[in-house]
Amino acid sequence: MLVRPDEQVPLARLLTFLEYGERLAHDCAFAQSALAPQRGMQRFLASQARQESAHAWVFHGAIAWLAPRHIGDSPFLPALEQYRALLEDALQRRNMPETLMAEQLILEGLGEAILGRIEEGLVKRGAPFGSLRRVLLAQEEAHHDFGRRMLDRAFAAGATSPDALRVRAQEYLALTDRMVSTLGDLFESIDEDPKLYMERAKSYLPAWLIT
Repeated sequence: MLVRPDEQVPLARLLTFLEYGERLAHDCAFAQSALAPQRGMQRFLASQARQESAHAWVFHGAIAWLAPRHIGDSPFLPALEQYRALLEDALQRRNMPETLMAEQLILEGLGEAILGRIEEGLVKRGAPFGSLRRVLLAQEEAHHDFGRRMLDRAFAAGATSPDALRVRAQEYLALTDRMVSTLGDLFESIDEDPKLYMERAKSYLPAWLIT
């Protein structure tokens, strides 16, 4: 894989963000599986939790390969921990629709946006493990699609409404904006525009959420 020496630490720090995000996704999916009312939902969410844990280990291994000694601080952590606190509060309130919106739609959308852009660069560089990367991306897309379907069902059943979730979404979206802004110097150091990542992340969101 053709990674310039000056790109190694920025890429490792960016992958650190993804690793932390995958660990949060694991914890949320695991908790959701206990709240899910149907067995099919329980099985999917339990499977998602296992996959998110595996993804975190993949990123951890890539970080160790890129920058085994030092990757610097993690400026995104305060916003990510606030995001975790919001999610945990929703889980404690047993508000399944809110957790689906926050994890499967918003957080997975941001992860897909970053992974998708990284994947484009890796393909151009002829990076190895292409089949593994495609599996990882396909799983992330499946998690995102699952959240969409489950929320459509919740709307149809009258369990919640787009208007109600849109109000709650503002705090979550503000925190994802903060995460991307704190990663801005990393994106720029690898010749990427952080605004493009945020725009792509929002392109994964349904119209009712961002209207």
